[in-house]
Amino acid sequence: QVQLVESGGGLVQTGGSLRLSCAASGSVASLNFMGWSRQAPGKERELVAHFISGANAAYADSVKDRFTISRDNAKNTVYLQMNNLKPEDTARYYCRALDKAWYWGQGTQVTVSP
Repeated sequence: QVQLVESGGGLVQTGGSLRLSCAASGSVASLNFMGWSRQAPGKERELVAHFISGANAAYADSVKDRFTISRDNAKNTVYLQMNNLKPEDTARYYCRALDKAWYWGQGTQVTVSP
């Protein structure tokens, strides 16, 4: 079983930056999938960034060129660097992983003020 713990959320002004962290209980290098999703009130959860092969990543159009996913295999941690934040980025952000089953963290709240 994989346990995921997110951190790094908070309140930031428009144009600001945050870095989210997702600490995994096991090796992130061995997981079949790792990514970040978000869910805003009244909206469906959406996948915003994930690894596609090695260090290569894919992003939702809404965050492309502003968000960067990365990982530190030695620390079993995945990061989401978020720059130039906008009010529409306000959501709860979840780390997601696939091993033999899908796993989710508890999420971390990101609020971007106008």
